[in-house]
Amino acid sequence: MPLGGPRFQSEPDAVYRELRQEHGAVAPVVLDGGVPAWLVLGYRELHQVTGDPVLFSRDSELWNQWPDIPDDWPLLPMIGRKQPSILYTVGERHRERAAVISNALEAVDPFQLRALAERLADELIDTVCHKGEADLVAGYAMLLPMRVLATLFGFAEDQGPGLVGALNDMIDGRERALAGQAHLASSMARLVADRRAAPADDVVSRMLAHAADLGPDLGPGLGSGPGSRPGDEFTDEEIVQDLMVMTAAGHQPTADWIGNSLHLMLTDDRFAASLFGGRSSVAEAMNEVLWEDAPTQNVAGRWASRDTRLGDRHIRAGDLLLLGLQGANSDPRVRTHGSALTGGNNAHFSFGHGEHRCPFPAQEVAEVIARTGIEVVLDRLPDIDLAVPAGSLTRRPSPWLRGLTELPVTFTPTPALGGTRA
Repeated sequence: MPLGGPRFQSEPDAVYRELRQEHGAVAPVVLDGGVPAWLVLGYRELHQVTGDPVLFSRDSELWNQWPDIPDDWPLLPMIGRKQPSILYTVGERHRERAAVISNALEAVDPFQLRALAERLADELIDTVCHKGEADLVAGYAMLLPMRVLATLFGFAEDQGPGLVGALNDMIDGRERALAGQAHLASSMARLVADRRAAPADDVVSRMLAHAADLGPDLGPGLGSGPGSRPGDEFTDEEIVQDLMVMTAAGHQPTADWIGNSLHLMLTDDRFAASLFGGRSSVAEAMNEVLWEDAPTQNVAGRWASRDTRLGDRHIRAGDLLLLGLQGANSDPRVRTHGSALTGGNNAHFSFGHGEHRCPFPAQEVAEVIARTGIEVVLDRLPDIDLAVPAGSLTRRPSPWLRGLTELPVTFTPTPALGGTRA
């Protein structure tokens, strides 16, 4: 079955269910251009794959399909070759780079982060609150996370919209994917060069400082490149690549987390009270989305380092295994009653698992941005309601992420705050 298409967008749960019924916990799928891969849908099998970085490696050089992959393949930004990013680094070098990212994000003050997110969310709501109608995806959720991250990283706030467009092009895996990747890379390279010349109190400056402490003083931009060893100097290219990963992983899934949570609260009567001043259900709705409508549906991936068996399938050395996060979340072997998992159950795969899972400081940043974004909407837009039938809403054409193309709402017009929030 192709990993994509209209039905995959409209009813992915049914697609995952049919794949599981026909093929079991590990299903054969094809990517754009007929490229074969395995989609790991079983909760236990996904736990096994993500928990064994030796047998199921993150080293994409192992892929046995590279001879048949064209240079203009639109999924190359998401399944890279010889990319010196943290995504494709293994062993001790990966742990060093993860520490660089975690330390830089841990220094973000959560109270200042919430204040920043609230200010930028208010600014976005100010542009629409007097109209009585808005698209909470294109005009809000798709803008807020990147604007917050841009400020944390050290970008000027007005660079956010251009970065959002490039990220969307790259993640959707269409004809503009490579152009989006190029724009993002050049923007990150300029920021790293600026912060090497003039450090500031931001994430990029802290990454550069911590990376310098891990290796010998070889000078800016020097080192051993993609094949670098533990203790080698971090190159500018490595920092740029890791910033691209942080930006892509921090913006779009968080934007979809906001959009999917608002969609749930607007269409499910259980959350009606939250739309009229309540707050107790916001965290519950956000957690349910991570189980039932995960922003990150599938991740590429892992590569088998040798022949093995997984879920009664023979996996050849070099085969690509796609991590079916949403499929595993809904595995009937662990979801025996098919009920919504709320109330703080965080055993979902929506942040990954194992060495390459989303770092805890990054999860905390995403949660603060998403929750603040949702609560500002509920504070600022009274009697909010969907402007179209729920069944008419559509999803973006991405095999990896699940988010709405639009979320049109109506509400009673209110005046702009203009930065005067009490």
